[in-house]
Amino acid sequence: MAKPHVIVIPYPAQGHVIPTLELAQCLVTQGVKVTFINTEVNHNLVTNNCVDKDGFGGLMQMVSLPDGLEPWDDRSDPCKLALSILQTMPLKLEELIERINKEESSRVSCVVADDCLGWAIKVAKKMGVRRAAFRPASVATLATILSCQKLIDDGIINKNGK
Repeated sequence: MAKPHVIVIPYPAQGHVIPTLELAQCLVTQGVKVTFINTEVNHNLVTNNCVDKDGFGGLMQMVSLPDGLEPWDDRSDPCKLALSILQTMPLKLEELIERINKEESSRVSCVVADDCLGWAIKVAKKMGVRRAAFRPASVATLATILSCQKLIDDGIINKNGK
């Protein structure tokens, strides 16, 4: 039986990549093969700054997918980046999964995507691959987000957050 093979994809923003990379590293320590996907820009930053580039016994593969922006485009505009990613990366992810799955011993068994990347979950579902969303923010942030509707329902805040 082949090792589980998980694709892990962070949202390409501060506070998302490192916690998601740490999750991928935890999976590798459990013997899971991981393909960690970044945008091309973040891929270069991460791979250039990795202290231990091959400390995972060949279980971690770092790959990049284009975000759809040109090298000179401003990636500090979150709306522009998110729209470009949504228009470009789903098809690229689908193509990558198809390429990986051609090798029977390396088939993708699960996609773990940042919860800001709902499109990645949809791609995995479309391709019949198990999927999970990962929230890299603190549990306090998640609890706050999940409590907003209750705060509105209880009249503590209104729909505008006041």
